[in-house]
Amino acid sequence: MGLTFPGEPAEYRAARDALLEDEIELRRAIERVAATRRRLPPGGVVPEDYVFQGARADGAPTDVRLSELFAPGKDSLVTYSFMFPRDARDERPGPKDGQTALLPLAEGPCPSCTALLDQLDGTAEHVCDRINLVAIAKAPLPRVLEFANERGWRRLRLLSSEGNTFKRDYHGETDDGTQQPMLNVFHRDGEAIRHFWGSEMLYAPTDAGQDPRHAGTIEALFNLFDLTPEGRPPDWEEQLSYS
Repeated sequence: MGLTFPGEPAEYRAARDALLEDEIELRRAIERVAATRRRLPPGGVVPEDYVFQGARADGAPTDVRLSELFAPGKDSLVTYSFMFPRDARDERPGPKDGQTALLPLAEGPCPSCTALLDQLDGTAEHVCDRINLVAIAKAPLPRVLEFANERGWRRLRLLSSEGNTFKRDYHGETDDGTQQPMLNVFHRDGEAIRHFWGSEMLYAPTDAGQDPRHAGTIEALFNLFDLTPEGRPPDWEEQLSYS
């Protein structure tokens, strides 16, 4: 392309041009995978119209069925399994203040999920122009809404699956009740609701030194790290706050 930046040496430009070819191929690979995903045959019909706990516009709690999460004219639903409560082995600090800080650590929210939902809260206003998006916690709804208020989330639709088996059925919860950060996509097909796609890399073997990256293509945080000379920090994890 003949693109250069001030002061760059020839060695840098040669290496950068070679990297650009890899980046272009990555872009093509991402589109190939997306196209293959779109061609998936119809998935399984959802076995029941799960009832969640949600909040009305005035904040009052209400039952919300899975079928009611599909707005008119929007036939795709993305659900994120929010690990609230967190994994009992996760010893990262909880919130410093607020009502959520009073919970036992094991009953509090996962910092990594929180970091992703911080990002999705800003995305929700835009993505919901075309599709439906919800985050589903296992914790009781009042806890979920209180934490959302403390975190400043304003756009995400948050639900509790405390009273149903949705998370267990769709691999957002293990047999022993441990929560998992599963992404699932559902599609309304006439009168039926079908499972379209799940982030199964969460459960797939990983390469050495990598986490599953099952939600990696939607997470700005680690993709930004990848743009830097330091890359993804190997000994760093998301926190609820930083000093």
